[in-house]
Amino acid sequence: MNIKSILIEKANAAMQAAGIPEGTNPAVTQSTRPQFGDYQINGAMGAAKALKTNPRELAQKIIDNLDVADLAEKTEIAGPGFINIHLKPEFLATSLEAANTDAKLGVAEHATPHKVVVDFSSPNLAKEMHVGHLRSTIIGDAVVRALEFRGDTVIRQNHMGDWGTQFGMLIAHLEDLLNQGVDLENVALADLESFYRDAKKRFDDEAGFADKARDYVVKLQGGDVHCQKLWQMFIDTSVKHSEEVYGKLNVTLTRDDIMAESAYNDRLAGVIELLKEQGIAVEDQGAQVVFLDELANKDGEPSVFIVQKSGGGFLYSTTDLAACDYRSNELDVDRILIFVDARQGLHFNQVEITARKAGLLKDKTSYEPSLFGTMMGNDGKPFKTRTGGTVKLSDLLDEAVSRATEKLADRASDLSDEARQEIARKVGIGAVKYADLSKHRTSDYIFNWDTMLSFEGATAPYLQYAYTRVRSIFRKANMDSASLTGRIQIQAPQEKALALKLLQLEEVLDLMISEATPHVLCSYLYELASLYMTFYEACPILKDDVAADVRESRLVLCNLVANSLKTGLDLLGIEVMEQM
Repeated sequence: MNIKSILIEKANAAMQAAGIPEGTNPAVTQSTRPQFGDYQINGAMGAAKALKTNPRELAQKIIDNLDVADLAEKTEIAGPGFINIHLKPEFLATSLEAANTDAKLGVAEHATPHKVVVDFSSPNLAKEMHVGHLRSTIIGDAVVRALEFRGDTVIRQNHMGDWGTQFGMLIAHLEDLLNQGVDLENVALADLESFYRDAKKRFDDEAGFADKARDYVVKLQGGDVHCQKLWQMFIDTSVKHSEEVYGKLNVTLTRDDIMAESAYNDRLAGVIELLKEQGIAVEDQGAQVVFLDELANKDGEPSVFIVQKSGGGFLYSTTDLAACDYRSNELDVDRILIFVDARQGLHFNQVEITARKAGLLKDKTSYEPSLFGTMMGNDGKPFKTRTGGTVKLSDLLDEAVSRATEKLADRASDLSDEARQEIARKVGIGAVKYADLSKHRTSDYIFNWDTMLSFEGATAPYLQYAYTRVRSIFRKANMDSASLTGRIQIQAPQEKALALKLLQLEEVLDLMISEATPHVLCSYLYELASLYMTFYEACPILKDDVAADVRESRLVLCNLVANSLKTGLDLLGIEVMEQM
C-alpha cells in the first residue's frame, strides 16, 4: 500500500472538482509533526497564486470535494492553506492486518512493470577490486533488489574492464610465466596487483617486452587464437577474484551478469560508421570527434567528445555508445541505470547526447547515470592505506569481520564459537555496507570504523540488534509469530506512530527506485527501529495485567516490525540473525 499515492489521486480529483486546472501539483507530503496530521496537501497555495484567489478559500473547496472518508478521521486547514489529513486508526489497523499476512508486507508490484538494465560494480579485470568499487557494487545491488521487489524486470550488467592496451602487456607476461612452469592461479595470478606491477615494470624497463606487448594487443584485437586463449585464462582467474568479493559482500552479481567491454567489440566499427554517415562525428587531427554545442563552455566552445583515436583505436566512449544501442534497441529496456563515480559525469552526458542524436538511444529509454561520491579517510582525502596505497576491497571486508569479532567478544553470550563467528561476519560486512548506503549517493563521506561498528545510532549493528530484540519477545512468550490471529487495535499515540511508519515502506521503496538512493531506505529502517523502542517502552506487551486482545495486537505490531526490518535490510544486502 502506498498511502501517499492514494492521497495524490484523491487530491487531484478534488482539485479538478474545485475548478483547479488538471496537472496542478497537489503537493502531498508526510507531515513532520503529529499536530499537523499524518499527511498534508499543500497544493492550494500554488494553485491560488496561479488563479489569483484566496488560498484558504481554495483549500476549503478542495476539502469539500475530497473523498477520504474511508481513510481519514479528520481534515483541517492550517496556516495560509495547508490541508492536514489525520488518518483513521481503524484504517491503519485494517491495512496492517492485511500486510501481516502478505509475504511482501503489503508492498504491491508495479501495475506496469518496467524493464531495466542496471550497470554496476564494473571492476577493471587487470587489477583486484579496491575500495573504489564498493559504492558502485553495493548501491547498484540495493537498487536492483528494490526494483525486483516491486516487480520490475531487471537485467544486471557488470561492465567489467577486460579490453584495451594493458592486456597485451598482461598476456605477454602471463605467457612467459606459464612457459617457466609457474602455476596460473596459485602463483601467477594469486595477487593481481603484484602481477600487474611486475608486468608494468617489464614493459617500462625490459628491452623488447614493450614491443611484444604492443604486438599482442594487435593480435588480440585481431582475433589471434593464441592471444585470445591467454587473455581468456587471465580473465577467468580475474573474475574468480571478483566473485570472491561479491560473495563476501552478499551481492547478487554472478558470472552470468558479466557484459564486459569485450562484448561490444564487434559493434564498435559500426557505431563509428553510423556517426560519420549522420555527420555527428567528424575528423579532427586524424581522430573522429563529436562536437557538442549542448555542453559548450562559457565562451561558447563546444564540448569535445572523441569517439575514435587517430590510429583507429576505440575508446570507452565508443564502447558506451555501443552499449546504449544494445540496451535500448535490442533489449528494448525502459530505463538504463549506470552507477559510476561522480567524476565521470561529463563523459556520460556526452554519451547520452551523442547516442540520442544517432538513434542509439530510443526516446522511450531513460538514460540515468547515477553518480556517487568518494569514500574518504579521516584526513579528508580518498581512502588509502597508511603507506598511501590502494586498499583492496577484500582486505577491507576481512578487517571489518575481524573488528566485529573483537567488538562482540566484549558482550556476554551463551552462543557457540561457530555461531559467534557467523554473527561477527554479518555484523562486520553489514556495518561497512550500511555506513556507505546510509549516506546520500552523491555525497563524499568519512570512513570510520568506530562509528560504523557502534551499537548505537544509525548503524547496521544497531538495526541488527533491534531485530533480535523484537524476535526475542516471541521466545520469551514461548510462541510462534505465525500463530497470531492478526487483529490490531491502535489506541496509544506510540502505536499509531509505529503503525503509520510500517505502512510507509512502499513509499520509501518508490523514492529509492526513482532516484536510485538507498539512503532513504536506511533512514526509514532507523526511524522504524527508533519508533519501535519508543512503543516498547510505552506499551507493555507481556506483563500479566495486559489484556489478551491488547497483547495479541501488540505482538502483531512486533511481528510486522521484525519482518519489515528483515525485509528492508535484505533489500540493502545486509543479513540479520535471530540472536546476538
